[in-house]
Amino acid sequence: MKIGYARVSTQTQQVDLQMDALRKAGCELIFKEIVSGAKADRPELTKMRAQLRKGDVVCIYKLDRLGRSMKHLLELVDEFQQKGVGLLSLTDAIDSSTAQGRLVLNLFASLAEFERDLIRERTQAGLLAARARGRKGGRQKGLSPEAEKNARLAEMYYKEGVLGVNMIAKKLSISKVTFYKYLRHRGVKINSNKI
Repeated sequence: MKIGYARVSTQTQQVDLQMDALRKAGCELIFKEIVSGAKADRPELTKMRAQLRKGDVVCIYKLDRLGRSMKHLLELVDEFQQKGVGLLSLTDAIDSSTAQGRLVLNLFASLAEFERDLIRERTQAGLLAARARGRKGGRQKGLSPEAEKNARLAEMYYKEGVLGVNMIAKKLSISKVTFYKYLRHRGVKINSNKI
């Protein structure tokens, strides 16, 4: 069975062109959705995917109507293939039931994988270059200048003994956990009676 999926992003856009093309292509069932392509939650797409059976063909007007991104599109195509479902894009001339259509989809998949590998290689090269300059990844050790200033104030207030822990933390706009972290950082012996 040919099952159509039509999507527009906003209420002001018309889905008629897609619906007409899908009917002309022989779709017996069409799922219509008005939702941004960037949204992960697409109820009609979910319903359509649950409806699919081996031998069905998903018809779309254009590839960008189906997937949020190339990665998402390829995940859907892989899901369809595992279910024995074909994909037909009317305007992109892609039909996964033909050798040429599978070739185009595999080229898309290869390009997406190539892009992921490039990103990984660039990240590794950047980390190696940073290490060569003596920089290490991750959070820096110690406190920022602002936190260092607050740690000195926390120590001073604590040693004065005039204010309680809650009042000092409130005065410095920090939590009690941060207050004690600052004291430990400054090497202050914490009196269990003051906790």
